[in-house]
Amino acid sequence: MNIIRDPEVYLVGRQLVDDQAMENFLRDHKVETWSTDTEVGAETLSEVAGRVCYMSFAKPRPGGNKAYLDNILSSGHGSVLEHGVWNFIITGVSRSFTHELIRHRAGFGYSQLSQRYVDESVAEYVEPDAIAADPELHQLWLDTVAQSHQAYMKLVEKLQEKLKDEPDKTLRRKLARQAARSVLPNATETKIFVTANSRALRHFIELRASRHAEPEIRKVANKLLHILEAEAPNIFWDYSKHPLPDGTLEATPLHKKV
Repeated sequence: MNIIRDPEVYLVGRQLVDDQAMENFLRDHKVETWSTDTEVGAETLSEVAGRVCYMSFAKPRPGGNKAYLDNILSSGHGSVLEHGVWNFIITGVSRSFTHELIRHRAGFGYSQLSQRYVDESVAEYVEPDAIAADPELHQLWLDTVAQSHQAYMKLVEKLQEKLKDEPDKTLRRKLARQAARSVLPNATETKIFVTANSRALRHFIELRASRHAEPEIRKVANKLLHILEAEAPNIFWDYSKHPLPDGTLEATPLHKKV
């Protein structure tokens, strides 16, 4: 039984701009010279979306994409940022974490590991740092998780025996696992595919990289911010960071509730 204490976040998808379609749009609307100085798709599309609102392509202000998006952030015109989208896979997290994560609905899409189809006899478990730091609590947690793990495997075995008359082996395994998973703890490791736009991500980081957030979700918020600061600095530049006693960071945006 493997124990995990830190999540992983993988950026697996980002946007590309169709340059030819943009040229066609600008030409059809008699704009001859507009261009942007960013190569980040999400930053370009956010700027384009904002300029469409006022058809301001012909007379752009100086300062390029960063100046444009700075104005968006400071004015709170956050709907423009909904057009910048990324795809992530998050692993090494508990079911407790995903129960909190999916409360963030607007601007997020999720696809999570299925316990009905995946064999959790090889499951890993996420141990909270507050428990791991205390030998007595760690042992209590370990014994409890191990007991649940063993119960799951016994239930799967006995349920499949009970369902032996079901000719479809795949269905038999699914029916056994979907019932047996009821004994698995919230600490069970899971994997989740997340698609989110930059406005939703800013809101998530603002709430979940706070000192008041649960430590596991704060770790994920920290990792997302680290990725996004490099990925789209013109959108995610305005966070100040303060170390917390548990080794994570509190990240506070200059422009809140955009």
